[in-house]
Amino acid sequence: MTSFSEIRYASLAKQVMQRCDELGKISQSSDYLDRRYLTTEHKAANALVGGWLQDAGMTTWQDEAGNLWGRYESKKPDAKRFILGSHLDTVPNGGKYDGMLGVIAPLTLIKAFNQYGIEFPFHLDIVGFGDEEGTRFSSTLLGSRALTGQWEKDWEHVEDDDGISLKQALEDFGLAFDSVLNAAIDKTNLLGYLELHIEQGPVLENQNMPVGIVSGIAGAKRFDFTVQGMAGHAGTVPMPLRQDALCATSEMILMVEKIATQQDIVATVGRIANRPNGVNVISGLTEFSLDIRSASDDKREAALDDILKEFQHIATKRNVTLSSKQTHSASAVHCDGALQSILKEAISESNYSPLTLLSGAGHDAMAIADICPVAMLFMRCEKGISHHPAEAIMESDVEVTLEVLGRALRKIEV
Repeated sequence: MTSFSEIRYASLAKQVMQRCDELGKISQSSDYLDRRYLTTEHKAANALVGGWLQDAGMTTWQDEAGNLWGRYESKKPDAKRFILGSHLDTVPNGGKYDGMLGVIAPLTLIKAFNQYGIEFPFHLDIVGFGDEEGTRFSSTLLGSRALTGQWEKDWEHVEDDDGISLKQALEDFGLAFDSVLNAAIDKTNLLGYLELHIEQGPVLENQNMPVGIVSGIAGAKRFDFTVQGMAGHAGTVPMPLRQDALCATSEMILMVEKIATQQDIVATVGRIANRPNGVNVISGLTEFSLDIRSASDDKREAALDDILKEFQHIATKRNVTLSSKQTHSASAVHCDGALQSILKEAISESNYSPLTLLSGAGHDAMAIADICPVAMLFMRCEKGISHHPAEAIMESDVEVTLEVLGRALRKIEV
């Protein structure tokens, strides 16, 4: 058997970059990267990556939800399994590393394991999830939720922008909605799950570190709010008599910023619509979104409660009507302490100082945490840019990351 020390990580990193470039060309748009769940492009991505998995010496299959799998088999009878993975779908006008790196890097590393005869006392599985972004059917983590048995019956009627239901899309892909429950995996033989992902933030770059260990993933809630006022002529309605929906909304948005800052959580109003939206018309109705996140569900709920109370106070004061609808809810996830320790040791052995940071963005690890211990390894990305064509990473960072992954995997105990 050849030792890990003979693996040439620099050569592997170059191959990872080339493969990310190649996979990044599979898009349903000729103008930008856009690859969505259960599309022709999803099938093409699975075929391309499936070929790389086979080239790495892995057995491959596609599960009932359209997730792609590869297994580097252990020679140990009745071996347990450890899973590496991320997603292969993208947002519209996305980048070529978000998600994809977490599939391509591990499979490229496993190819080296196979070439050098390196074995493990457990099956080493890679999964490329078909849907994490939720772009097509507006429900995130469909691929990973299928693995945990959280596939819901009423999803069959969910439609995309073209009126195609999730049930029909699965059939068009060659799958069956009623069979997706069979994608759920047995959690009794699972050792854990590790997800490599670009940071999607500026912390690692600011600290001049190639990699970092994720302590947890922030829980999030999202709402849509509607403020109903009274439209009127901009020149004839006196200021004290106005029911200006846009002014009320502006005050609410500033209150979100104030409370989030005071209570050490993050909250964002990212979308707003105004009607009638005329230059000489008082606003009669506005709609806006709220995204609120924290590593502590209790802190998030306390801040949310204060925000909602202030919203109502503002609405009463300005004589407008406020209504809301919750559109998303996800609890915070804490990464497994033992796996975090393994990553810290691996980073130290690679001659870097371990840095621990929180993930403010959601990931497939959030769903998988329901069935096994999870961990995440972040890799630096330029300026923290993600979900954008300007997404960029350095080959030298990929080299470090591959070494860290290799060192971490040999520390996992059965």
